[in-house]
Formats: sequence, C-alpha cells, structure tokens
Amino acid sequence: MRASKMSHANEGIKCEVNTCYFYMNGDHCTADMIEVQHKNAHTSQETDCATFKPQA
Repeated sequence: MRASKMSHANEGIKCEVNTCYFYMNGDHCTADMIEVQHKNAHTSQETDCATFKPQA
C-alpha cells in the first residue's frame, strides 16, 4: 500500500507531525489513505502511522 499526496486535506484525519511529507498547515493530512500498524496494539502508544514519509 503506497499513499499518494492529494492537493487538499483528507477530511477527518488530524495529523500534528509537521515533519511528514503529507502534513498540511492546520494539522491536516494530504495522504489519500493511511495505514496504522501494529495488529495487536492495546494502547495508542503501541500504534504507528506506517504512511509517514519524511519531508524531502
């Protein structure tokens, strides 16, 4: 699964990671889809945004 960058925010997704390629001002995400991992997580600290891509 590989996300593509949209020209607008993906409504309903809040992201505060301003070092991500998909970050948009106002804490929005411009990825057309996201993937959150770890299958057996029990807390939010055990999860990971697999869509994260560092800014170039």
